[in-house]
Amino acid sequence: MTKELTLSIIKPDAVAANHVGAIIGRLESAGLKVVGAKMMHLSRQQAEKFYAVHAARPFFGELVSFMISGPVLVMALEGPHAIAKNREVMGATNPKDALPGTIRADFAKSVGENAVHGSDSAETAKEEVAFFFGPAELMVVKKAHSCCHC
Repeated sequence: MTKELTLSIIKPDAVAANHVGAIIGRLESAGLKVVGAKMMHLSRQQAEKFYAVHAARPFFGELVSFMISGPVLVMALEGPHAIAKNREVMGATNPKDALPGTIRADFAKSVGENAVHGSDSAETAKEEVAFFFGPAELMVVKKAHSCCHC
């Protein structure tokens, strides 16, 4: 089974409410491994660039303002079908539509303050992981050499 990388962001609302540990626990329990993590406070420029795909949408300004309102935890996750698994664990964007036991059902306040972000496709995941992490910052498990025990 091929492992994938995906990006997950624990947003300012969930960080402020002290849900970081619970959210990471759910991701790990679902078989996802944290292979990169950074606690950071996004600048307006970083948030605008990261969410540029939504620039023409009416909620863009509100989204950017929310994402710079406090610290976030940015993570690269690895695992079999990591993109789909992360999205399943996150739940629907609108917490009212999210299945019980999902992160958004349990921790999100609203559609706008929905606790977490996750990549939605392999192409997006590749771009989003590279936005926040250089190759040396990812502890991706590589196959062991057969020649030695390093």
